[in-house]
Amino acid sequence: MIDLPWKVFSKTGSVETYLLMKQMEEAYRGSHQKIGMKDTKAINK
Repeated sequence: MIDLPWKVFSKTGSVETYLLMKQMEEAYRGSHQKIGMKDTKAINK
């Protein structure tokens, strides 16, 4: 999913598309960190 904004950015040079890609990456990382923290809490119990 993150590849699409990169492909559009690389073809168009659109700054807005680049910023969208960065927001998507951050959201992806944040959601995976939350999942990792939940897994760690379950293991520590």
